[in-house]
Amino acid sequence: MIRFLDLKRINSEFENEFKDVFGNFLNSGKYVLDKHVESFETEFADYCGVKYCIGVSNGLDALRLIFEAYKILGKLQVGDEVIIPANTYIATILAVNSVGLKPILVDPTEETFNIDPAKIKRKLSLKTKAILGVHLYGQLYDVNALENISRNKELLLIEDAAQAHGATFLDGRKAGNLSDAAAFSFYPTKNLGALGDAGAVTTNSEELASTIFKLRNYGRSSTYVNDFKGFNCRLDEIQASFLRIKLRRLNDHNQKRQEIAVKYLSAIKNLNIKIPECDNINQHVFHLFVIRSENRNKLKDYMFKNGVETLVHYPKAIYKQYAYQELNGVDLPTTNKLHEEILSVPLYQALQANEIEKIIFLLSSFE
Repeated sequence: MIRFLDLKRINSEFENEFKDVFGNFLNSGKYVLDKHVESFETEFADYCGVKYCIGVSNGLDALRLIFEAYKILGKLQVGDEVIIPANTYIATILAVNSVGLKPILVDPTEETFNIDPAKIKRKLSLKTKAILGVHLYGQLYDVNALENISRNKELLLIEDAAQAHGATFLDGRKAGNLSDAAAFSFYPTKNLGALGDAGAVTTNSEELASTIFKLRNYGRSSTYVNDFKGFNCRLDEIQASFLRIKLRRLNDHNQKRQEIAVKYLSAIKNLNIKIPECDNINQHVFHLFVIRSENRNKLKDYMFKNGVETLVHYPKAIYKQYAYQELNGVDLPTTNKLHEEILSVPLYQALQANEIEKIIFLLSSFE
């Protein structure tokens, strides 16, 4: 069976380095917010091309802390509306709701799965104060369009970059440096994945960074001095040490993902399957390779019976979840259609050549 994602295989190349750094960590006696967190923050900020990186506990908390900080800074207040894509993981909307803001769902384009800029304009109101764009599946949203809308309407622009580590815009800017602030997840399945939960915020705003540095650690400005009602959302020292090791090879691994994607894009030939569209390969780091078929469930079963595990990202839209019953009546036809057709096939840097060829053969042979 070709597994959808084999984390043991992915992390095997780092095993000796992980063991060494863990031994040093254990012997240091310093386990919270020490040199590895500080060094990773510097290194990841440099990688993204931003001034500040704040290591936090996970991607959801990264988003939540951005919104909380903007409330403290007076740029957002309870009840303000935030534009978000309807086609995203539930963490995106949870972050908005958790701080008392109102999410306004917008359909994606069928071609990119990302939020449709033309439809954003129809959802703007006097209460709209921010756009939360998601680089879904590893592909950058329409950067120019969202920047123009946010600039013209004087809105905050925030990136959910949880799936797009290293994705690079045409002008050389990376995900994490395409907005006022960005949230990253380093969940183990990500292109840059820790060995547990981890996340980060990136920004060029000193004011915002300073506020989030405090918020993540009980709102403290110094020991037992608390400026805000904060949280315990710190990045683990040991996870930071692992991330530092893996960050050094992120570009190589993204390139390998892109090479596999190019093979898929050029070699999968099947009128029953729609392959994803990508205008520029550098703008997509293929966290997921998502195809579409009107016979999705049949295709999924076919792949499994022939030894290939696939997944659906995501099987149920956020506004159809029981947790969001109040949104069940919204009309989002493109999202509805996509959720009936999408299927993610294996794509990660440790896939072997024979596995890649088998996946291509099976997809091309499906009837």
